[in-house]
This record gives sequence, structure tokens and C-alpha cells, in this order.
Amino acid sequence: MSSAQTAGRSAAPQVYEYALLRVIPRVERGECINAGVAVYCRARSFVTARTHLDVPRLLALDPHVDLDGVRAALDAAECLCRGGPAAGQAAGDDPGRRFRWLVAPRSTVVQPGPVHLGLTDDPRAEAERLLHLLVR
Repeated sequence: MSSAQTAGRSAAPQVYEYALLRVIPRVERGECINAGVAVYCRARSFVTARTHLDVPRLLALDPHVDLDGVRAALDAAECLCRGGPAAGQAAGDDPGRRFRWLVAPRSTVVQPGPVHLGLTDDPRAEAERLLHLLVR
């Protein structure tokens, strides 16, 4: 194929992984709302977390939830994925390692769901699509 033919084609779809970020205000009740999505594409060395907190839905589950704490945890997920000084100890880690840390099981109010796979030409656009489809 000539370079002119390949220039008009988009890059081949790549495998990506994603996990929902769930807010579980009262673990004993098992109720949760989706509040974000983490997306990782190894082939593109890309990781991001996109969040959206639906406060009225969360307050319906627990009117006494620590909203500032939940917001801080969601902000921390986004900062971790961006890397740099705001990522703390993970600042120097590669995107895959930051994603694995984010999706590791934990017993906190904000917890990751299971990791799923997909194919995408654009992991950044896929993160926005998943946020709109599964969170908003």
C-alpha cells in the first residue's frame, strides 16, 4: 500500500482496558453509583480516569456521605492517571503501573469495578464515550 493510501486510513484499533469507579457509601448495604471510568491502552502508552459525581443520586443512597472525601478520592484517581507531581509516589510510574494501582481491589468508599477489554482507534474518545454511557 502506498503512503498516500495509508495516510487516509486511521490507525488500527488497539486493545484497551477499562474499569468503572464506583462510590459505595455504605459497604454493608452493597449499593453503589458509577462515578468514573479508568481507561488504559498499552499500545498507545495511554491512561486516563474521567469522573462525574451525581450528588443527588449519591445522597439518595446515604444523606450523610462525606461528599468532600468522595470528591477528593475521584480527583486523586484523575491525578494519578495524569502522572506528574500531582500523582505523588506514582509520578514516575509508567501508565500501565498507574492503571493497575487504580484498579486494584480496595475497601474504601470509591472502589474499582472489574476490568473489561475492548478495541478502539482513540482511547481518549473511548474514555469520554464510556463516561457518557456508563456514568452520566
